[in-house]
Amino acid sequence: MEIILYVSAAVAAIAFLVLVIFLTKVLTSLQTTLDSVARTLTGLESQMQGITLETTQLLHKTNTLAEDLQHKSENLNSVVDAVKDVGTSISSFNSSVQKVSNKVQAEIDNNQERISQIVQWSNVALEIRDKWKARSKQAAPTPAERAELERIALETDDLPKKRFLRSRS
Repeated sequence: MEIILYVSAAVAAIAFLVLVIFLTKVLTSLQTTLDSVARTLTGLESQMQGITLETTQLLHKTNTLAEDLQHKSENLNSVVDAVKDVGTSISSFNSSVQKVSNKVQAEIDNNQERISQIVQWSNVALEIRDKWKARSKQAAPTPAERAELERIALETDDLPKKRFLRSRS
């Protein structure tokens, strides 16, 4: 029975030895894996520092760009306000022109009779001037010209002189 005890102790020792050997292999493999992970983390850390630096620079550029856009937006707002003021001025000018146009039209309507009389007298004066020039070019007028001059003289006598004189007062 003692032998069984020795054999069972030997089997337990061999089993323990096998366990230690496999455990050593597992731990060695685990050590290799952890070393690989440590190297990867070191590389990742250096890459993260580069990314952090680039992100910081990008943030600064973005802030600068945002400030520039803000400044340009403010400048554009002043331009928009100026254009709005120009539009208001043009609208006011159009309103003023419309008022003046309405006043001129009203005055023309009020003085239409006077204007027509002035046009008639102007036409008569132009005809007389043309006849005078024609007469001065020719020494003596022909009988047809005399008849025309007499007709014009009669027409001018028929114009409503009293009405013209009343409208001037």
